[in-house]
Amino acid sequence: MEKKIYDEKNGLCYELQGDYYFPCLSLPEEEQKPVGIFGKRRLKYIKEHKRTFYANLLTSCKLDSYLADIDKQAEEMFYRLVKQLAEKENVTENLKAKNQMLWVQKMNSIRNRTLEIVNSELIFTL
Repeated sequence: MEKKIYDEKNGLCYELQGDYYFPCLSLPEEEQKPVGIFGKRRLKYIKEHKRTFYANLLTSCKLDSYLADIDKQAEEMFYRLVKQLAEKENVTENLKAKNQMLWVQKMNSIRNRTLEIVNSELIFTL
């Protein structure tokens, strides 16, 4: 028996697996886009909690573009909120020059609060 056969009726190639011929199917190549930390967190979340949504994105070849988009949105939101909160709480370069430890303390607090907001708004929701 031949290892591979081609069916001209439907244009598919079949491969012998044991006693049966199975079609040689593959998904089209998806454009690779860089995914940062927020995209990776979102991927982990949808893999664990939104399996159907993950499978739909994967089989439609839209997973990478979706994750890249979420990553971009989350990063923009994060930096915008850090800047806004720092201005609102008067955490400036002047404070950094006068009291570095206080500046670091306040910036860490702002970054942590902002990270929680981004996670709750974009990463761990559907």
